[in-house]
Amino acid sequence: MKTLLYFLFFISLSIFGQEPIETTFVSKTPFEADKIIGIDNFGTVYFIKKNTLYKIEDQNNYSYSNVQFGKITSANSFNPLKITVFYEDFNTAFILDNRFAEIIKIDFSRLEYYKNVAFVSTANDNALWIFNQDIQQLELFDYKTRKVRATTQPTQSKALDLKSNYNYAWMLTEKFLYKYNYFGSLVYKVKNDGFTSIFENNEQVYLVKENNLYYFNESEQVYQLIITPELLTKQFLVTNETLYIYDSKNLHKFQLNK
Repeated sequence: MKTLLYFLFFISLSIFGQEPIETTFVSKTPFEADKIIGIDNFGTVYFIKKNTLYKIEDQNNYSYSNVQFGKITSANSFNPLKITVFYEDFNTAFILDNRFAEIIKIDFSRLEYYKNVAFVSTANDNALWIFNQDIQQLELFDYKTRKVRATTQPTQSKALDLKSNYNYAWMLTEKFLYKYNYFGSLVYKVKNDGFTSIFENNEQVYLVKENNLYYFNESEQVYQLIITPELLTKQFLVTNETLYIYDSKNLHKFQLNK
């Protein structure tokens, strides 16, 4: 019995890492939003409130609303010159410039080959990573040519979240976390042990599980718990080594001590 317990203990350590990551409190700011999309290095905040996307920076504020397409499902601000806004109810995405003017509209229902899209995330050049529900595959879609540049293998379980940058895409499903390169090739596939959402910053991956935040250490292939105060957490964000926790009333700022 003791042998079994020791075995399970070391398996747990191998998956979740031996040392948690500590944080240092920096500041607390009153804030109201339905969802914060992103915060860049200059303190520019992108967020959704009452189905409107906002951008608040030092000198200028911008907003974008398109109520005829229903509720905003997701938005991606990692490329501030090409912000992606997705409306799942109408199977449509919009690309906005840095002043929130529409650059292009992509109606996935009106393409030559219909795509039933569940997740959209910005990629490189004129491309989007999209998850096609009908074939359970991630596709790198060129919205200028309306062609698919790359396609991954079908996932083995329900998709939960999708994040990307210029070089990679991370897909979280009920069973696994996948990382793909720009050509649609699988970089790694690791077990999902109860994580429900994911976000990425500078190719560092963070996951949420039961109101706790974890860092995925790619070099060691382990999950490390990030120690945070007991807050009524609504959302986590990371910009470089700064952790933001939004509790629906205040935006808390912490320094990650990796």
